[in-house]
Amino acid sequence: MSDDSTSRSDPSTGSDAEAAYRVLGCATEHPNHVFPVRTPFNHRSFDALNRTAADLDVVSPTPFAPPVGPYSEYRHVPKTEQWGSYQTHYPRFLYALPKRYCYQYSGDSAQKRVTRYVERTFETPHDVAQTCSFYLDGYAALQYCRRHDVPLVTLSHAGDLKNFDRFNDEVQARIRETIDYCSAVLTVSDELAAVARQFAPAEKVRTLPIGEDPEKYPTERRDAVRQELGISPETKLLLYVGRFEKEKGVRELVAALESLSREDVTVAAVGHGGALRWWFLDQLGELRHPAHAYWQLDPIAVRRLHVAADLLVHPSHVEARPTVIYEAMAAETPVLASNVGGIPEMVVDGETGVLIPPHDPETLSATVDHLLDDTERLREMGAAGLDRLLDQQWTWTAHAERLREIHREAMRE
Repeated sequence: MSDDSTSRSDPSTGSDAEAAYRVLGCATEHPNHVFPVRTPFNHRSFDALNRTAADLDVVSPTPFAPPVGPYSEYRHVPKTEQWGSYQTHYPRFLYALPKRYCYQYSGDSAQKRVTRYVERTFETPHDVAQTCSFYLDGYAALQYCRRHDVPLVTLSHAGDLKNFDRFNDEVQARIRETIDYCSAVLTVSDELAAVARQFAPAEKVRTLPIGEDPEKYPTERRDAVRQELGISPETKLLLYVGRFEKEKGVRELVAALESLSREDVTVAAVGHGGALRWWFLDQLGELRHPAHAYWQLDPIAVRRLHVAADLLVHPSHVEARPTVIYEAMAAETPVLASNVGGIPEMVVDGETGVLIPPHDPETLSATVDHLLDDTERLREMGAAGLDRLLDQQWTWTAHAERLREIHREAMRE
């Protein structure tokens, strides 16, 4: 715990912007040693924030584990664990099934247990609470924030807003209640911000991009990395990173690869969830092109694949601003992606990559074939992607600085 007398600022005095302040972070979707690659962007956002003037306490509400079955592995999630520059706490709550009818009870349990845990474990009150979704995260922190008059800032990555109509009435009411309390409603894309304005006053809504740090990508060792991975100079490496599920366009990807009639292609697919996992792996095994599938791969290894790749292929049906595209830009890898959601805000069509319609395997295959014939163009688009990442300040350091300023404003209200 922090010494309150030295770490907390007095926002009403307009004191130095670098003065430390205390943040309660809440993310149900946060990595742990059982699920080490789950939603890494939540961890990276918290870690970048904690390395600024913030003094961060993080809770990651975790379901109670049943004794047997597919969710029994939750029993191995620790009580606390160090992640980067901060410690994460995993208070347990009751996750009620089936979700379609009982999700409101999960939120109520998370809120009750998070409030109790935070009040018992940390100094109170914090200066501001930062959550990674409206539901469950924002709602889980809501009672604590109200009880201690703590401003709440929430960053949505799309799920709770774009899927709002899929929730039952009681969950929808809890999402609206959380949004109403929020001092700032943050989204990762302008496209998603327009959706958020259907729920919150325009002055509350802001776009806060996430990003990636190019210095983590060994682009100067590209040839050596490819050699280590067994990729010859003549081979074109296509990279897919994402969940193995229908909404990510894996069916279209398989169809496109099946119709790709060239002998110089190999495929690397990195997954970390999705109902089509085994179908996708079976289909990759039937391709004429060599294909390698990786499951829950360490981030360092993923960065190496980005550096080695000739082209990132991302044929999603829906997206906000996918982290994998920031990663490709940091690695100077061009992007072939669907023209959906916030992707056009990231990829400049024809300059840093190419955008195509979703649900169109024929166009996907033809575009891959055309791009792989122009090595120089691929190299130029990859370099332009890195330039755009830096020009737009889409890095974790810049993300944390923007978030810190939003917190300062919320604390002055």
